Amino acid sequence: MTSRERVRAVISHRTPDRIPVDLGGSPVTGISASALAKLRAAFGLKGPVRVDEPFQMLGMVEDDLREVIGIDTAPLASPYNFFGYTNDGWKPWRLFDGTRVLVPDKFNTREEPDGSILMYPCGDTTVPPSGRMPKGGYYFDAIVRQPPLDESRLDPRDNVDIMPISDELLEYYNRESERLYRTTDYSIFANFGWTSFGDIAVVPGPSIKQPKGIRDIEEWYISTVVRRPYIRQVFEIQCEIALANLEKVREAVGNRVDVIFVSGTDFGTQNSQFISGTTYRELYMPFHKKVNDWIHSHTTWKTFIHTCGAVEPLIPLFIEAGFDILNPVQISASGMSPELLKKKYGHAIAFWGGGIDTQKTLPFGSPQEIMDETKRNLSIFGSDTGYVFNTVHNIQARTPVENILAMFQAVKEFNDGFEKDPSQKNS
Repeated sequence: MTSRERVRAVISHRTPDRIPVDLGGSPVTGISASALAKLRAAFGLKGPVRVDEPFQMLGMVEDDLREVIGIDTAPLASPYNFFGYTNDGWKPWRLFDGTRVLVPDKFNTREEPDGSILMYPCGDTTVPPSGRMPKGGYYFDAIVRQPPLDESRLDPRDNVDIMPISDELLEYYNRESERLYRTTDYSIFANFGWTSFGDIAVVPGPSIKQPKGIRDIEEWYISTVVRRPYIRQVFEIQCEIALANLEKVREAVGNRVDVIFVSGTDFGTQNSQFISGTTYRELYMPFHKKVNDWIHSHTTWKTFIHTCGAVEPLIPLFIEAGFDILNPVQISASGMSPELLKKKYGHAIAFWGGGIDTQKTLPFGSPQEIMDETKRNLSIFGSDTGYVFNTVHNIQARTPVENILAMFQAVKEFNDGFEKDPSQKNS
């Protein structure tokens, strides 16, 4: 199979020739720039890493690394990053650990007296900063710029951060999807960014120069209870714009796309859920279902939900809402054992991630422990079909490169056996 055929098979619950692999297909399945630089060096690959997701300081996975590792995906993402400026006009920059990288031209920062670094929305240093990286840090934290709240003047439109898609952006998606489809055989993973209702990473408005509405994270979570009609109105306006944008982008990219990132809203903690099933059904599910139903009615795309934490009790609702793929499959969280998830839900939803724990095992385990856990999870999630290998969320900075290499070696060895022994496909 080609990479495209392989991913299409597993997300449609058909048996592949081997387990497909993702790295860098989305902003939640990537790798930090510093870890990526070390990984490239380990394979003898030349050239500096480009930081294409500056909020998390993720590195751009290039085709030379895809070929070496055997990665099956490629991203189709907006040219505008999390802080609202375009990923172009690359210039040199140095991370706190000394790693030399390239950053976009409008990656404009200012160092504070305490050594922390400030980032600005749209690269505009004349407005208040929207991100801060502490001294010695590895990514930015959003700066809350909450205007004073006047209950009588709250306008749901102030919390809607998406706009009707421009002709320029449609042309970009048409051109880039055509390039990826015609010149590569990678599975195209789209992230258009309109459909994550209540994604807390977006709530503070890091790409907005003068944010209005409810922008404090704590206040937002409180509002989902005490101002629920307001939040519902925000989602209604967002959903209307998102569906109109999806109609236009479908005309631009057609069915070249295989997977679309629909939701990045986290619903779980390490030990429980942020919300009850009743709240999900009443507040979020109607909008998820509208988007998923539209996509399934008008395209062949498969819909992808990212939510960290102990979300096992919510998975039946995600399936009911029409999601095809669950990520990151946080196996370290309560109730999220691979055996349980595969047995209960493997027939109804594909798993994308969960290959190894990135909080403990990958950064702190031995190479042998990494190989053992990776192969064990591959044998569980990869049995039969419905699985794309990726770590539990992004590979973090300071993860030893020998551990990352051990993980990919384990994937290779497992897939070598998968191809040679058909019985392993149902082990």
